[in-house]
Amino acid sequence: MNSSAGHGAGAPSPWVVRFGALLPAGAAVLDLACGRGRHARWLASRGCRVIAADRDADAVASLAGLDGVTGRVVDLESGAPWPWDAAAFDAVVVTNYLYRPAFDQLCALLRPGGVLIYETFMIGNAAFGKPSNPDFLLAPGELLARTADDFTVIAFEQGEVARPAPAMIQRICARKGGAPGRLPDASA
Repeated sequence: MNSSAGHGAGAPSPWVVRFGALLPAGAAVLDLACGRGRHARWLASRGCRVIAADRDADAVASLAGLDGVTGRVVDLESGAPWPWDAAAFDAVVVTNYLYRPAFDQLCALLRPGGVLIYETFMIGNAAFGKPSNPDFLLAPGELLARTADDFTVIAFEQGEVARPAPAMIQRICARKGGAPGRLPDASA
């Protein structure tokens, strides 16, 4: 399992903020492996309807009572069927989490035109600490390869970052289907 460093209830990732701006009020969003809900909270504050899912029951409980957020305790790695139908979401947000066996299932949750906002650690992160297990580190260009057939890439980055802590990161924002769609406002 991935490290949950940076996965608390603090400030949302600038990557999620930048591309979350693409989502209209009322969008159905899944914040997968949400931790204490920093992205769910931010997305709900923008008017999105968010399902915040994590296997940590205490973390999900911390979201109780937030307008626009429904918490769901689920272990995505248990082998049990996921509790969502295909094409159920306008967006899926994932940060600091990687479980390769379910990546296709995750992408199937998006409606046509839906937005995948994904950011996690990649090979080389061991130089900075955890996670260091290759099972939880993306290979160079892996998110591009995994979305190549069914998505239009809006933005992709990979490399070393200094904040919020030094790490090797890979991130993508991609729209399901062939239409590029609207880009976020540069000031967002």
